[in-house]
Amino acid sequence: MTRTVLLTGPALAADAMRLAESEGVRVIPTTPYLPADELEAIIRAEQPDAIIVRQGELTEAMIAASSKLKVIAKHGVGYNTIDIKAAAARGIPVTIAVGANAQSVAEHAFALLFSVARQTALLDARMRDGHWDKASANGVELFGKTLGLVGLGSIGSILMDLVAPLQMKVKVYDPFLQQLPQREHVEREEDFDRLLSESDIISLHCPLTDTNHNLIGAEQLARMRPGSILINTARGELIDTAALIAALSERRIGGAGLDTFNPEPPPADSPLWGLPTLVATPHIGANTSESRDRVGLVALRQIFAAWAGSELDPRCVVNRQLLGH
Repeated sequence: MTRTVLLTGPALAADAMRLAESEGVRVIPTTPYLPADELEAIIRAEQPDAIIVRQGELTEAMIAASSKLKVIAKHGVGYNTIDIKAAAARGIPVTIAVGANAQSVAEHAFALLFSVARQTALLDARMRDGHWDKASANGVELFGKTLGLVGLGSIGSILMDLVAPLQMKVKVYDPFLQQLPQREHVEREEDFDRLLSESDIISLHCPLTDTNHNLIGAEQLARMRPGSILINTARGELIDTAALIAALSERRIGGAGLDTFNPEPPPADSPLWGLPTLVATPHIGANTSESRDRVGLVALRQIFAAWAGSELDPRCVVNRQLLGH
């Protein structure tokens, strides 16, 4: 019996596609960010046994469109675009590729931090337009600064170590963290407001939940230090976009590096694009050859395990209540 995996987005990396072929699995890529009715129609026509979510949303109607659907795998770790309740109601586990893209995302957060601090994106654009801003450009050193991490999963943990050579002090806010790794330059911060007021950089590494939309809003931005930097490689909905635009426009904070937005993609006429202290990338923190190889393979192996009825790693299952059933 040939099983089918449908992708909400383009084909997987070559190693993952070869693995699928070796197992006799049919893989169906789709156009990224298809309108919901079109993607639902494809799912209904193809009746996939599994879906790998790469881009766009997977709605309740899409999940219900395949009577054969046994497992949903996220190509990454951010699952807020998947209707988890609808999947659970049908007994369908939703898996995430925990740790598979962490190194790439952490490196991207590191790169955004440097780019904001030294204005590299702006100065590159200015030079291409014929300007030479040697006399006026002025960045900030990161050496010795304080980095506030919001969430300490795999990505935050790697970033914490990446900044160690800069002798940065790291403060970690994570209410769900059981034990803080032992590092000389790292301490736990229990008070979120104090983290904001005592950090030179705030970097977001927490999942999006029902309770933390607009975690960084006008009130939180007002608490941040003048000249401080905000980095977001997590989820765009964690930041109140209008409040951030106001804070950057009025130079109340030093700058922001964003890889995620609300909505995605932002409209072409968004006020974001007129902000010189913003560095923006199109949600590509995990987009490296190495990360794509790992994530595609992890997603497929999770699917194969679910099909076989094997025990899934609880850390990789979003709707854990289904485990053991």
